[in-house]
Amino acid sequence: MTGLAELPLGRFLEEVAEAKPAPGGGTSAGCACALAAALVEMAARLAQGEISVDGPARASGLRQRALELAERELSSYEPVLAALRLPRDDPSREQRLERTLTAASEPPLAIAEAAAETAVLAAQVARASSPSVRGDALTGAVLAEAACAAAAALVEINLSQRAGDPTVDRARAARRRASEARARALA
Repeated sequence: MTGLAELPLGRFLEEVAEAKPAPGGGTSAGCACALAAALVEMAARLAQGEISVDGPARASGLRQRALELAERELSSYEPVLAALRLPRDDPSREQRLERTLTAASEPPLAIAEAAAETAVLAAQVARASSPSVRGDALTGAVLAEAACAAAAALVEINLSQRAGDPTVDRARAARRRASEARARALA
């Protein structure tokens, strides 16, 4: 598949809809986060003088980061699938599965954290924007929260066998930040 940034939207949607593991939920969450950040970036640019000067630059950085993470997510689960294909009596299977699930959780955790940061920035931009721009920032906040919740859920699913895992705690904390930011944006 072509890099996500070069792929037409219609083709990307067809790729997601195909009966194959990737692109899937993680890549889609990363792309949703990138779209949210792009909306926040646009709203911040239109609200010049009403928000801090670094708002558009922060949103641009989040957009680029989310797209990079979405790309990374494309192949992050394949090692898990390979470990699952090992015979159940293979002595290395459980350890390999544990290791690959940990690694596969890194991109969605990073997406969740980037999406939470995007939602926080979206709330700031929405509060400082004129009514003509506020809707775009609000849309960014809602999309960022959704991306965060989806990515955090993937982390929880991957690491569901580990009680009290700090990675799961970080994902849940990101989801709370995104939810609170979305609520502030809409208030």
